[in-house]
Amino acid sequence: MSSSTTTSSLPSGLAVLRTFPDVLFIPEIIFGGLVWILVASSKVPHPMLQGWVMFVSVFCFVMSISLLCLYFCGVHGGGSSCWVTLDVICQETAALFYLSAAVLEAFQTYALGQSPSSDKEYRENIAAVVFAFVATLVYVIHKVFSLLRWKSS
Repeated sequence: MSSSTTTSSLPSGLAVLRTFPDVLFIPEIIFGGLVWILVASSKVPHPMLQGWVMFVSVFCFVMSISLLCLYFCGVHGGGSSCWVTLDVICQETAALFYLSAAVLEAFQTYALGQSPSSDKEYRENIAAVVFAFVATLVYVIHKVFSLLRWKSS
């Protein structure tokens, strides 16, 4: 896997799957999809909290898939500075959104553990919390390396 942090261009085509940090789109989509599925399948005792988690997981899932498709198609034309900046803004937004969603989901899960509820619901929420924090970590790593690429452009 080659490193694209020393160059300022964004990859296009299948090179997206061979460059770092762009290969991180795949785990972002996987873990974001898992959070989306787990939150959607759990009961909603506090709609505002889990509504935000659901919004974040769907928004970031769609954003990551969209950016990945745009990079595959080469719409960015080799990675002008505005596309590199857009990449940084998207990764920063996703990292902040996912951090807030993971903390809210953890709070919801803690509150659910304090009340009598089914063990299945509690385990689903624990899994959602774990995957939300993993997705947050992946977005933060992607953001850091996107910032390095932006700085070098």
